[in-house]
Amino acid sequence: MKVAKRTSDEGRRVRSRKTKKEAEASEMELGETLKRKLDAAKSLLPPSLYDELYSKVVESQELSAEQKIKVIEDAVRAYISSMVQPGEAVGVVTAQSIGEPGTQMTLRTFHYAGLMEFDVTLGLPRLIEIVDARHEPSTPMMKIYLEEKYADNLEMARKIAREIEYTTIGNIVDEISYTLGDRTFIVKLDPDMVTDRGLTEDEIMEAFERLKLGDVGKGEDEYTVVLNVSESVLPDDALYDLRSYSEIVSKIKKGYVRGIKGIKRTIIQEHTDEKTGKHEYVIIAEGSNLAEVMRVDGVDATRVETNNIYEIADVLGIEAARNSIIKEIMDVLQSSGLDVDIRHVMLVADIMTWTGKIRQIGRLGVVGEKPSVIARAAFEVTVNQLYNAAVKGEEEKFSGVTESIVAGLPPRVGTGIVMLSVGINALKSLQPKVSQQEEPSKTGQE
Repeated sequence: MKVAKRTSDEGRRVRSRKTKKEAEASEMELGETLKRKLDAAKSLLPPSLYDELYSKVVESQELSAEQKIKVIEDAVRAYISSMVQPGEAVGVVTAQSIGEPGTQMTLRTFHYAGLMEFDVTLGLPRLIEIVDARHEPSTPMMKIYLEEKYADNLEMARKIAREIEYTTIGNIVDEISYTLGDRTFIVKLDPDMVTDRGLTEDEIMEAFERLKLGDVGKGEDEYTVVLNVSESVLPDDALYDLRSYSEIVSKIKKGYVRGIKGIKRTIIQEHTDEKTGKHEYVIIAEGSNLAEVMRVDGVDATRVETNNIYEIADVLGIEAARNSIIKEIMDVLQSSGLDVDIRHVMLVADIMTWTGKIRQIGRLGVVGEKPSVIARAAFEVTVNQLYNAAVKGEEEKFSGVTESIVAGLPPRVGTGIVMLSVGINALKSLQPKVSQQEEPSKTGQE
């Protein structure tokens, strides 16, 4: 009995060792398979996508080796299936994918509520502005983020907003009084506006002195300024000319006090990051001046946003402008509840910026610069396009889709991209066989 029991225990130990070795071998095999799959994925996937896959899947402690292999295979398969096939008519698909949802867009503006309200153009009008490459948006706007140390400081946000907001004497004046025949102008300021903009008495006096209209003095209180206009500005023969006085009043109101040119108004909003839950104050500005705003102390220059694409191109370069076009179009589409694949929008942005300059989608931009005469004529001003092409002696090569369809030729997309021909040598090699086949048929007929 003891011998039988000892033999049984040894058998179990042997089986246990075999099972352990098999498990180790299987684990090693899975590890090698995982490594091969990763190497294959690295050669196929873009670096950013591969890095994300590696960090979320390979380094995960919750997935087994088999599950990791399956996820990598599925990711590579999904990426390959999403790639465009050679000859795909991507331009037509893009035009349809953006144009069809565009018919459902609203003709509306978004209203920013706050102490000083202003509107922002969205929907179809904004989309037209972007693809037409307008130099100035109808409602220019900036979103200004603060440096991390000031992000949650409301007082600092107000201080920076005051520095940014363009302020003239006209913004803070209550009334300007004068008497015909007298060179003295009495300017009364609005106490509430002066306090709201955080202006000091010295700043206001400097603003009047910069006008160089005459001697500046203090009035009966801190909110009154007395301006004695010089004789060179208001000569004796204009002392009773109302127009001359009106021109001086206009010059006074335009006097610069503080701020950045182009920034008309600012409001402060509190934003909460959905991922981190972090609160911060963001300055929303009506108007745009990217270069100057980025120089303001306390502003996070890496996160300043503007909807003026030409400004971005001038300050940050054409690649930044391309990214801005993509972001602006996607924001417009998403705000209207439309789901359009970002790759269609990326193609539009590429076409608008690949030359190094921003071009509109139209006869003054992308379409107008097409080499095909018929393609240009099919878009707009047909007679002028054909007439100018005839005068210059331009040739039509029928290499594009539009001109090929107009001429009734198969366009070079899809299966039409493949051009098959039979060489002369191939024809010669077939000729004897054709002759041999023809001779018996002739004999039979006789």
